[in-house]
Amino acid sequence: MGTSESEKRYPQVKIRQWEDEYMKFDLYGTDVSIANALRRVMIAEVPTLAIELVDIESNSSCLADEMVAHRLGLLPLISHSAMKMIMSRDCHNCDGDGPCDFCSVEFQLNVMCTGEQTLDVTTNDLILTSTGIGISDVEPVSRTKPESPPITLAKLSKGQQLKIRCLARKGIGKDHAKFSPACTVTFFAMPHIHINYDLAKNLTIQQKKDFIESSPTNAFQLNPDTQQIEVINPELYSSCDGEILRQAEMMDVPGLVTVIPSDDHFIFTVETTGAIKSHELFLNAIQVLRLKLDSVRPTLNDNDESIDYDNHM
Repeated sequence: MGTSESEKRYPQVKIRQWEDEYMKFDLYGTDVSIANALRRVMIAEVPTLAIELVDIESNSSCLADEMVAHRLGLLPLISHSAMKMIMSRDCHNCDGDGPCDFCSVEFQLNVMCTGEQTLDVTTNDLILTSTGIGISDVEPVSRTKPESPPITLAKLSKGQQLKIRCLARKGIGKDHAKFSPACTVTFFAMPHIHINYDLAKNLTIQQKKDFIESSPTNAFQLNPDTQQIEVINPELYSSCDGEILRQAEMMDVPGLVTVIPSDDHFIFTVETTGAIKSHELFLNAIQVLRLKLDSVRPTLNDNDESIDYDNHM
């Protein structure tokens, strides 16, 4: 039961906008299940580093130990090396409590307020003291952005101290949201919009203007030469534009516009926390998705060796 040449699908990606923490791209030639799988993997299964174990030796600040640990855990860390590291639960090279060359990096924080003024303890006070083999550039994201102020962790009055040792480990958003590298990942199907000009020719100019103005995203316009309703850009159409369908019904022309979402063209918008760059998030998600497919392929081959799975992927 192999796949014929005409049935094969060859997904393609076209980058529209590419920045360190933002990317917009088109995904062609695949169906919504693959698009949604890619989105879910980017959000929940691409690994990053986050502080997971906090050993507080001294805390005389006004914050409870749990609050300090919580704030440290939520700090986004540069995680370019995360894909090479081992999950701490799978590491057999350490006891889980100390720094390990394969599954963790260590930070220390030791700050005491000696002056009369309140002292801010920030991410600039976190010192990287131990890294693993081949692991580099692990630091708070805020430290890599000169235009952004460091993140405040606590405020100390005279005589107060924070002395902490903490381990950052590899994890995924499915385990805890602090590991998710994505602020948001969204996609929508490219809409195909068809205007019934047989119905439109019976409308007055004012009715056409009322119909166009009912679109909250301004997806339509009135052609000044032909006085016909036109689509400016189908991408401007969104689900909230259902208002135009209601407007058409109120005007007794319910079939004036037909909107059919594409079943093989999707537009993605990706924003990251800064832990990894937007293109790394996309490429790592593809790698994770491939590993998932590879893990189930032997099982499928055992069940039915007659299927040509390579042609499906």
